Amino acid sequence: MSITRWGQCQDVLPLGAMTQVTTEDVYKVLERVTDPELGGNIVELGMVTDVVVDRDGRVEVGIALTIAECPMRGTIEGDTERRVRSLPGVTDVAVVTTAMTKKQRSHVMETARKRARDGAEPTQVAPTTRVIAVSSGKGGVGKSSVSTNLALALDDLGFSVGLLDADIWGFSIPRMLGATEKLVADDDTKLIQPAVVQGVKMVSTGLIIESEETALMWRGLMLSKALEQFLGQVEWGDLDYLIIDMPPGTGDIQMALGRLLPQAEMVVVTTPQKAAQKVAVRVADMARRSYMPIVGVIENMAGFQCDHGKTYDLFGSGGGRILANEISVPLLGSIPLDASVVSGGDEGAPVVRSETETPAAAAFRSLAHALIDVVPPAEDESCTGRIAKLVAQLEDGLESAASG
Repeated sequence: MSITRWGQCQDVLPLGAMTQVTTEDVYKVLERVTDPELGGNIVELGMVTDVVVDRDGRVEVGIALTIAECPMRGTIEGDTERRVRSLPGVTDVAVVTTAMTKKQRSHVMETARKRARDGAEPTQVAPTTRVIAVSSGKGGVGKSSVSTNLALALDDLGFSVGLLDADIWGFSIPRMLGATEKLVADDDTKLIQPAVVQGVKMVSTGLIIESEETALMWRGLMLSKALEQFLGQVEWGDLDYLIIDMPPGTGDIQMALGRLLPQAEMVVVTTPQKAAQKVAVRVADMARRSYMPIVGVIENMAGFQCDHGKTYDLFGSGGGRILANEISVPLLGSIPLDASVVSGGDEGAPVVRSETETPAAAAFRSLAHALIDVVPPAEDESCTGRIAKLVAQLEDGLESAASG
């Protein structure tokens, strides 16, 4: 039996052979089979491991999936079989799937992310801007307080910082920063000008509507469109960091962000209690399914220290560390429960600026330094080093997902 293998020279078939199908024919048709989650064809992504064609028209295709229990396995196998069977001369098709090695997964993740970046719609956010999505699995964990104080702490370190309130329904950033001016567009460029509040460029639906009490009756599609407008029609300028205060959960805004800003990376906010930590795993899972790197965990409301120095773990302890270990990322910071964080947010005087000597303010400053360590400004890091870290993080995430 004469066979043709992928990547080898084609054997010369004797006159009268039953089929003229070649590996090149199979290769071409496999370029039309896409991985729905990765968004690329299986050849381009390096998922095709082997193609064997025999003289009787039987074709065997080897495909490596990111994990053995890939939810798209049936779809990919079915599409592959139908496409190959449509070739003239093919009498039978066998699709053999295997799980990728670490090296293969690294290559696929890098290729998929590059495709997303190259194919993304243009925005006003510079490619060199570090985009940090501050996310949580549930509400009430203090995500907006973290976003606001983190942005100001980065600004205090001399970086150019933007703050986008992507919690379209539940906006709170304007109150926390004491912002009252409305957003306006430049007469010449027609681009929306972000409000500059306490040194930070800020955009929120709270600066568009009539008053803070106005309810936004918008459906999911409108939320995604609002995010598109904030990224594509706001003149952000040159920023070192863009902090995005995300709504809780894993809905339309989260999915739209991965599509609009492939360069975005995520930090996950949780409280120490086990319930919050378990819910936070969901947003981490969503990030990985969107191929958005998670750079760390922030534990908020970690403990209350009374005047005589004793600390009370009102919301439990250790949840941030457990979550960080579970999703294989560092714990970037642990913010103590502090009444000044709440009062500062209500009064438009964030604690990192108004109560600089408090433990919470110190914790936010430490958090800013920790974030800079893992996501340094673009000009301070080589491309090779950054890619290596992203690939390693994605590898660890996929290993965790496979074992879970």
